[in-house]
Amino acid sequence: MKYTKLMDDLKTKIMSGEIAQGDKIPSENVLSRTYGISRQTVRKAIELLCNEGLVHAEHGKGTFCSNRAKPQGASKNVAVVMTYLSNYIFPYVIRGIDEVLEQDGYSIFLKSTHNSRRMEAKCLEDLIQKNIDGLIIEPSKSQIFCRNTNLYNMLDSYNIPYVFIQGVYHGMEDKPHVLLDDYKGGYEITKYLIESGHRKIVGVFKADDMQGRERHRGYVKALQEHQMMYDPNFVIWYHTEDMQTLPYNLIKELKKKEQFDAIVSYNDEIALEVIRGLEEIGVRVPQDISVTGFDDSAFGKNFRVPLTTVQHPQEQLGQAAANLLIRLMKGSVSEEERHIIMEPKLVIRSSTQNRD
Repeated sequence: MKYTKLMDDLKTKIMSGEIAQGDKIPSENVLSRTYGISRQTVRKAIELLCNEGLVHAEHGKGTFCSNRAKPQGASKNVAVVMTYLSNYIFPYVIRGIDEVLEQDGYSIFLKSTHNSRRMEAKCLEDLIQKNIDGLIIEPSKSQIFCRNTNLYNMLDSYNIPYVFIQGVYHGMEDKPHVLLDDYKGGYEITKYLIESGHRKIVGVFKADDMQGRERHRGYVKALQEHQMMYDPNFVIWYHTEDMQTLPYNLIKELKKKEQFDAIVSYNDEIALEVIRGLEEIGVRVPQDISVTGFDDSAFGKNFRVPLTTVQHPQEQLGQAAANLLIRLMKGSVSEEERHIIMEPKLVIRSSTQNRD
C-alpha cells in the first residue's frame, strides 16, 4: 500500500537518527508532493507512526519526532530473534535459551527474520520501542555486511546488552557471541573423508552466512594438508533464496560432467537434497558417492540413509547464550568471557563408505 513506503522511509530516518528527537516532520503538503500521494495517505502513515510512539502531534505546531528513550527499570523481558523458529535445529536452540531464562525469572519475546536483513531491521525497530532488558539474536545473512549497525548502536546507547548466536557480522566480532567452531567442523569432516580414501570431494556451501564461509575454510584446509588440489569447479555455492532448488539441481548437473566420490554438504538439510538429486540420476549413496551433512539434525539421524555429520550442540548453544546474556545484564562478564566458541564433534553413520 502507498502509505507503507512513506511510513517505512520515515521510520528508517527516525531509527537511524537522520530525523532526531524533537525534529519537526515535513508537513502533509510537502510529503504529499515528495512521494506523489494524497494528503489522506500521508495522514494515515503519520497516524500509524503516532500509534507506535515514534512521532507526536502538537496542536497548531505540527508533528515532531518523539523522545525514544528506553523505558527505565528492569522488566525481566528478554527478546530472542532467530532466522527461523519452527523447523530444523532452531526449536532446540530456543528450548535451551528458554530453560535458562525461565529459571532466572525472565520471559522471552520470540521473533523470526526468515534470514532477511529487512525483517531483522523491523524486529530491532520494534524491540527498541519495548521495555526489554536484553537480546539474543542470530544475525541474518551474517556473511554480508551488516546494514543495521545504526540499530545496534542504538541498543548500545540504551545499555541494552545483546548476544549474537550462531554467527556474528564482520566488524562486530568484538560483540558478545556464542558460536560453534564451524571452521573446525568443516575441517574434521573433510579430513575424515580423505582418510577414508576419498580423493575427489565436492563441497556445497551457503554463501551468505558466516557458517558457510567457515565450513568452506575448513574444507579447504583439510585438502591443503593432504596435498590435494582445490578445484573451484568442485564447489557449489548457493544463497538463502536458492536453497530449495540450487544444490539439488547443480549436483545432478555436476555429476553428469565430472567424476567425484564424496560430497561435503553445508548442513543435513542440504545433504538430503543432494542425496535426492543423486538418486534421481541413478547414483547410490554411499556405494557410489559418500555424502556428509552438518548439525546432526533429527531428520538426518532418522533418514533412510542415516547421515555422517558434525554434531551441533543445539540446546547447549542456547543455554550458553542465555547464561552469557544474564551475566551481561548483571554486569559481571570479563572481556575474555564475552566470546564462547563450542567444539564440534564428528558423528559417523551410514551415508559414507571407506574407499581404501
